[in-house]
Amino acid sequence: MPPEPTARLTFREMDEADLDLLERLLGDPVVMAHYPRPKTRAECADWIAWHRRGYAADGFGLWLLHEDGVFVGECGLTWQAPDGRRDLELGYHLLPEAQGRGLATEAALACRAHAEARGVRRLIAVVAPDNAPSRRVAERAGLAWERRTTMHARTVDVLAADLG
Repeated sequence: MPPEPTARLTFREMDEADLDLLERLLGDPVVMAHYPRPKTRAECADWIAWHRRGYAADGFGLWLLHEDGVFVGECGLTWQAPDGRRDLELGYHLLPEAQGRGLATEAALACRAHAEARGVRRLIAVVAPDNAPSRRVAERAGLAWERRTTMHARTVDVLAADLG
C-alpha cells in the first residue's frame, strides 16, 4: 500500500504499463546525472519488475508520483546494503520540470511517515557526494550524514535517521 496523498501528490504502485513513464524519467540525463548513465528501456523494465517484487515481498518499493494527475517522478522505500549492512533506503527521482518546487521533500516526508507507521526503526539515503539537491531532500526528511563509502563502484554518502 502506498503512502497517503499529500497536499500536492498522490502515490501509486508502478506496473509494466508504466514503462514509457519510467523510461522518460530514468532515461533522462538530467535525472540520472549522478549515476553512471541513464537507464535503457530494458533496464527500466527491470526497474519496474524489481519494485513489483518489493511490493509483493515487503509492501513497499518506489511509487509513482503524480501532481494533479500528471506524472512527476517516483519516491519510496527500497532495501539497500552499503557496506553489507541491510537498511531501508528513502529514494526519489523527479522529472527536471518538477524539480526545485519542494515536491521531492514533500514525497520524502510522506514516505518517512509511511515507514514509521509500519514500525521501521532506521532509514537511510544513499547520495552522490556532489548531489546537493538530493542531500537537501534527505536532510529535510530528517536524515543526517553518517559516512562515506563505496557502493556499486561509486563513492556515495550515507545519510541516516533512527526512527525509534
